[in-house]
Amino acid sequence: MKLTIGTCQFPVSKDIKSNTRYVLRQMKQGRKNGAEVVSFSEAALSGYAGCEFPTFEGYDWPLLERCTQQVMDLAKELKLWVVLGSSHRLTDKLKAHNSHYIINDRGRIIDRYDKMFCAGNRSEKTGDFVNYRAGDHFCIFSIKGIKCGVQICHDFRYQETYREHYRRGVKLMFQAFQMGGRKKSQIDNNDRKWEDIVPATMQTYAANNGMRISVTNTCRKYSSLPSFFVELGGVITGRLRNHVPGVLISTMDMDTYLPDPSRPWRQRAMRGIYHSGTLKKDKRTECRTTY
Repeated sequence: MKLTIGTCQFPVSKDIKSNTRYVLRQMKQGRKNGAEVVSFSEAALSGYAGCEFPTFEGYDWPLLERCTQQVMDLAKELKLWVVLGSSHRLTDKLKAHNSHYIINDRGRIIDRYDKMFCAGNRSEKTGDFVNYRAGDHFCIFSIKGIKCGVQICHDFRYQETYREHYRRGVKLMFQAFQMGGRKKSQIDNNDRKWEDIVPATMQTYAANNGMRISVTNTCRKYSSLPSFFVELGGVITGRLRNHVPGVLISTMDMDTYLPDPSRPWRQRAMRGIYHSGTLKKDKRTECRTTY
């Protein structure tokens, strides 16, 4: 079984119509190059509140809904799955969700992932919490029988979520970021470290959880890193150019075998059995203060 993925990036902005044009164009580009699913960065369609614009006050939600429908209509026309970063409005003046819509190849939203770990402190008045509220569910869906999951930006700080996806059989993760739109004068050493930290973390998660990861980011200047794809074993097999819109095409082959020395014992470790093989009682094992 094979699945071809289009990992997309473009300079996300506060202009919903501009974002939509990029999304539609890259959907067509991805499909033309064989993609069966395309994934976009965090809040790619809506723009990211707190980054591209300060708050949702006066936000044009009806326009966002119309543009979302355009994406759904094109997905149906192209017979293409879309993992679409956006914002999801709630009722009664509640803060929105930072979300990804899962649109199938018939143009229907089959599920929505809401960012579970919003960045910010326990007061819930800083970071993401200024504009968003956290979600409470995993989003696992299947494309051609391959289980997929979604994580958004700060979620990647919690390795427990990746382990839970592994436990549930996920083989392909769509990990979205918004690490861009900074002025060059604002970039410090911490910003530059992201280009090392994020790929290394994604490579580790892929290797330790037996999954591939499609990593998307905005390419709006100045962004911390470009979008890339991680294969089984933690190898980055493709990377886009930073600050340049594009679609990275990667094909995952479920029949590909890569050695995984931990496979025979990982399930036991997850149950709290922290050793391989069969233990034997011996007094020289039990005495740990002598040679």
